[in-house]
Amino acid sequence: MTDLIPELRTPVAPDGTGPVQSGMAVSRVDGRAKVTGAAQYAAEVAAPDLAYGVVVTSTVARGRIKAIDATAALGVPGVIDVLTHENRPKMRAHDLAYKDMTAPGGSPFRPLFSSRVFWSGQPVALVVAETFEAARHAARLVGVTYDVEEHDTDMLAGLHKAYAPRPMTPGFAPPKSKGDATQAWNSAPVKIEAEYYNAVEHHNPMEMFASTVVVGADGHLTIYDKTQSSQNSRWYVSHVFGLGKDKVTVRNPYVGGAFGAGLRPQYQLPLAVMAALQLKRSVRVVLTRQQMFSFGHRPETWHRVRLAADAVGKLQAVWHEAVQETSRLEDYVQVVVNWSGHLYACDNIHLDYRLVEQDRATPIDMRAPGAAHGVHAMEVAMDELAYALRMDPLELRLTNYAEHDHLDDKPYSSKELRQCYRLGADRFGWHDRPIEPRSMRAGDELVGWGMATGVWDSLVMIARASAVLHADGRLVVSSAASDIGTGTYTVMAMIAAERLGLPLERVTFQLGDSTLPLAPVEGGSSHVTTVGGAVAGACDKLKNTLFKLARCRDDGLFKECKPKDVEFSGGRLHLLGQPERGVALADVLAQAGRDRVEEKFFMTPQLLKQRKFARAVHSAVFVEVRVNERLGMVRVTRAVSAVAAGRIINAKTAASQVSGAVVWGISQALHEETFTDHRLGRFMNHDFAEYHVAVNADIPDVQVIFADEEDRIVSRQLGAKGVGEIGIVGVAAAVANAVFHATGKRLRTTPITPDKLLLGDRDLPATTRPAP
Repeated sequence: MTDLIPELRTPVAPDGTGPVQSGMAVSRVDGRAKVTGAAQYAAEVAAPDLAYGVVVTSTVARGRIKAIDATAALGVPGVIDVLTHENRPKMRAHDLAYKDMTAPGGSPFRPLFSSRVFWSGQPVALVVAETFEAARHAARLVGVTYDVEEHDTDMLAGLHKAYAPRPMTPGFAPPKSKGDATQAWNSAPVKIEAEYYNAVEHHNPMEMFASTVVVGADGHLTIYDKTQSSQNSRWYVSHVFGLGKDKVTVRNPYVGGAFGAGLRPQYQLPLAVMAALQLKRSVRVVLTRQQMFSFGHRPETWHRVRLAADAVGKLQAVWHEAVQETSRLEDYVQVVVNWSGHLYACDNIHLDYRLVEQDRATPIDMRAPGAAHGVHAMEVAMDELAYALRMDPLELRLTNYAEHDHLDDKPYSSKELRQCYRLGADRFGWHDRPIEPRSMRAGDELVGWGMATGVWDSLVMIARASAVLHADGRLVVSSAASDIGTGTYTVMAMIAAERLGLPLERVTFQLGDSTLPLAPVEGGSSHVTTVGGAVAGACDKLKNTLFKLARCRDDGLFKECKPKDVEFSGGRLHLLGQPERGVALADVLAQAGRDRVEEKFFMTPQLLKQRKFARAVHSAVFVEVRVNERLGMVRVTRAVSAVAAGRIINAKTAASQVSGAVVWGISQALHEETFTDHRLGRFMNHDFAEYHVAVNADIPDVQVIFADEEDRIVSRQLGAKGVGEIGIVGVAAAVANAVFHATGKRLRTTPITPDKLLLGDRDLPATTRPAP
């Protein structure tokens, strides 16, 4: 059972008819459409004359296609065509055309562009038929022969080949160092050193990646795509196929989970478009679960962490280096080690981050990219240091609490982590925890308590929003945002309703269409601060326009008023504190002879102001586990997550985001790992039968607490920060630390599986590069 409404900020507006305030626990406005089936996803949109495409994938990890025999496939009744690199429609050749808005450095993969094979499971052909069944049957009959080349998918064996990403690689913040970590390490009385490892994890959202391309009579393409940005997908399609943006519209009104997998256009999108262009008819391509396992994944990562402290636990040195996989095509980068320089007060910090090229698809972002792994290593190391000092792990973190960012030497825009520690510890009962491992039991099981800190960036980007008040008093607000299950529809409607004093039922937020005003890719926990800021700005401008119209009314009620003398509430404009002396907003428009009033707002970050501050969300995670040592089984039985994320707009959906992320953190800690047969260069457990994820029986009561915090540096309009990522950060470390407290066995790799508890952790081959 999960507590989705925290104790803090719990006023509830169950029916949407009352006044709306930030912090209310409001149910999703799109909830009914989803549970009744009215919501249509990318693979469900009806289209006339629809053909179906099924992808044929490579069976080798590296080489060239020697020949493709489609004779048998073309003989299947209902098969229309088999597209390959030899007969596809014209596509642009240069790399720049394939770089979407979130592409890393390097050369993006170009589906069906050439005979080159870069990874096992790469698309090599598309069978198009009148029915899905015919296309799927025919796809099995396509024969492909290869000139096979030697491949490499073993990152741990290649640590000595790791290289530093180029400093200007998009999305990469080169790690900094500070002071003299080597000297501080050598002279410190208490120190620990260890290697950590995180296995490959794969995205598994409920909705498969799918694209339905509807061809209009005029040749216009309307594409329904599973994506985290309709405008990013439109950008990609327009550039790859040389189509004007007025020839392509992309829609994604409903997305069945994405978590980073949909930041970049996936290969079904260009395949569906090329088939539609070739056949001049509508085409749908849906990937299988197995095909989704061939690409998007959180990259395999190796770490070495050294921590040194004085006798009372003050950190003297922090040393964190990491090596991560990437493809041979692109330098996929994440912020992995940088967090270790920001978490605690320390004057001597050494950070290093490198990549190893592999014959795999380029990894892609997965919830809290970089932090989910980097903070795990650092926070398990902090637990090890606490035991070396014989200190309580929470006390060690409070001893090294950073009042300002020591790595960048900046104050925080806001930081209520200390409040998170207090709230989480009190709720969990941490102060009753004995320090010695193996000191608590429940029947045949050992009981352990662990905790960890979480951190994530507070991001703000640029966006536009439009707000239109209609003559009947309805407010329609629009932006090309996405709702990947986070509650965007609801939160944006709440912001608009609160700003204009309207009941929630009178507000509609439009999203998921590339023709709407500019919005960024939905990622990085930035949509509320960015799109929400644009919505608030548009509504504020609308209020000013309505006030000016009201001042011109014949009754003269507002003629001598200034904006500070009036307020908007209940769908009315009235004198401050005098709700009976006012007028309905619909009447303001009627008297002015207007059937609608529209305002737009362009949201930009306060860059000059923000650059002076470190900006982050923080959390404290507390976990209880029970361990059956004879079977090596671990159960998480309690979890508390206390989060400082600025001003919370919707307590219900925000808590849902955090609790869902905690579930994923538990899954990362105990279940999720994709295994590779390095002889084949192929992921082997590519289905739900063998790739384990946490299920209901694995999840305990998850309690979510929000600290009181407001941040007008990050979000001048709302005082908010994002919550999408922070909930997963630190969870795996807290579980690992709880396992040690229960058993006295230190496990430094994820996932923690029964074989590791019974036989010990895996051996990690250290890199040959010098250490301090």
